Amino acid sequence: MHGCVNTQGSYYCECNIGHKLASNNHSCVVNECDVQSPCQHHCYNLIGSFLCQCDQGYELAQDSISCQIDECSFSSYMCQYQCVNSPGSYSCECPEGYQLQGNRLCQINECETGTHNCQDEEMCWNYYGGFRCYPRNPCEVPYTKTSESQAECQGLSPSIVYKYMSLQADRTVPADIFQIQATNIYANTHSTFRIKAGNEGGEFFLRRSSNASAMLVLTKPLSGPREHVVDLEMVTHHLTMNYRSSSVLRLTIIVGPYAF
Repeated sequence: MHGCVNTQGSYYCECNIGHKLASNNHSCVVNECDVQSPCQHHCYNLIGSFLCQCDQGYELAQDSISCQIDECSFSSYMCQYQCVNSPGSYSCECPEGYQLQGNRLCQINECETGTHNCQDEEMCWNYYGGFRCYPRNPCEVPYTKTSESQAECQGLSPSIVYKYMSLQADRTVPADIFQIQATNIYANTHSTFRIKAGNEGGEFFLRRSSNASAMLVLTKPLSGPREHVVDLEMVTHHLTMNYRSSSVLRLTIIVGPYAF
C-alpha cells in the first residue's frame, strides 16, 4: 500500500510513519498511538481505533484516556460500607439509616440524637441501621408492671420480663449473645432453663452455665432487617417444699440489615 521492499526470492511491505502494517501484510492502517499519543499511560492500537490502560493502582477515568488513582482498590477497609473514587481522592458512603462518622465508619443512634418519632408512652430502642418504638409498659391484663427499672410483668404464673438487644447481620457463629440469670438464689432449689418459644428455625441454643444462669447461643447467621422474639423460661424446683415456680424472659432481638 505504501512501500514495497524487495528481498532475495521474496518481498515485504512497509508503511509510512504513523501507520502500521495490517494483518494481511499489505494494507496500512493508522497507528493512533504513534501519531497522537492520546493515552496518559499506555496506548494499545486497534484496527480503526485504540485502547488506553493505566498503571497498577490507577483506574481509567470517564474520558477513557486519563488515569486517576484508585484509592478504593488499596484496601477493603478504606470504608466500612462503600468507597467512591474521585480524581485525586476518595470518599466513603453509608447506606440508608446510617450516617458517616469519622470519614470511614457508618453509625447513627436516633434514640440519642432525638431524630426518632416514638411517643411519650413508648421507649426508643436503637439497633444497627435504625430504631424501633416499644411500649414502656408491655404488660397486658391480667399482668401488671411491678418494676420501674425494667419491664417486669407479674400476675398469673409465670412472670414475664421484657428485654431488648441488637445484632449485626450475618454474625459469625456459634456466638454467645445473651445470659439469663436468676435474680434471687435460694437454698435447696434447682433451676432448669429452656427456650419456650421463638426458636422454630433452630437459630438458638440455650447452654446451662450454672444452677442459676444459662447462656443463649446463636447457632445460625441471621439476616436482617428482622425481629426475633424468643421466650426463655427458668423453672425453679423447691426441693424441701416440693413445688416449683417459673418465670419467662421475653427477649426481642433486632437484626440490622448489614454486618456493622
